[in-house]
Amino acid sequence: MKTRTVANGRTNASPVDLNDVVALVRVVEAGSFTGAAAALGLPKSAVSRRVARLEEALGVRLLQRTTRSLHLTDAGVAYHARAAGALGALAEARDVATEATGEPRGTVRLTAPVDMGGGVISEVLTAFAKAYPKVNVDVELTGRLVDLVAEGFDLAIRAGQLRDSSLVARRLGEAHTVLVASPEYLARRGTPKTVADLAKHECILFRSKQGESKWALEGPRGEETVIVHGTLTGDDFTFVRSVAAHGGGIGLVPVPGTATDFEAGRLVPVLTDYHGPSSPVHLVYPSARFLPQRVAVLRDFVVQNFRIPDPCANARKKKARAAG
Repeated sequence: MKTRTVANGRTNASPVDLNDVVALVRVVEAGSFTGAAAALGLPKSAVSRRVARLEEALGVRLLQRTTRSLHLTDAGVAYHARAAGALGALAEARDVATEATGEPRGTVRLTAPVDMGGGVISEVLTAFAKAYPKVNVDVELTGRLVDLVAEGFDLAIRAGQLRDSSLVARRLGEAHTVLVASPEYLARRGTPKTVADLAKHECILFRSKQGESKWALEGPRGEETVIVHGTLTGDDFTFVRSVAAHGGGIGLVPVPGTATDFEAGRLVPVLTDYHGPSSPVHLVYPSARFLPQRVAVLRDFVVQNFRIPDPCANARKKKARAAG
């Protein structure tokens, strides 16, 4: 490590190049040198040299590399946490300086659950893109719980009870789960008339064991339960919904991801007077972070326009008219 001597006899490390710090942070975010190189628009070898140069300047190893994986050392964890925060602060300072330019512009990173991507979120973001053409929205759909600050996300849409009290939360609505099936399946097997009828049908199960699951449904007479069976089980509602759309049976899925399939006629609601468990949906963002104009306008647009549809409403209206 290169050093220099100061007046009190101590030695200091060589100056650190900010580009080398950026390279390290991008490698950690991407999980690989290849991903970081793509993000930075540099050759993989250049990114590797930058990280090596940073380690030489600091006099400490930050990354442990093998042919198959890489991970931060203890020193690397501590350094990355502070470096990522500092780079974020620099980005915020840049945003503050450019706020006076007027029209929102730049990139907003948003994360959301996979099963919501094909429904109301895509509809809202398409409308936003038309209203704010100079704002780029980078969406990552994932089933994992993202650390917004550490991974550089501005906003997140989350379903379920919130566990991180450090986030600011704006409630978007309540997401019910509903029973769905394809018209082809119902034509072949018949349409269930009661909750108990579900036990006679092929059902697509979510995170169940041994091909059966207990469904609790809320309806006109309160909660009713039924043990259902199926040969296909998944750990993702997108899979459950897709199997149902292909005629594989009846699925119990969250409403926000169903809009496209209902509109296309691939799915229809079943037992429209009933719904399964529900969970709140929130838009969240870090409370301590300066909110750039582009993030604020997207936040407000989502809050104002995010509407969870009720796919059973039309069916209930038809049923009421027929009864009347």
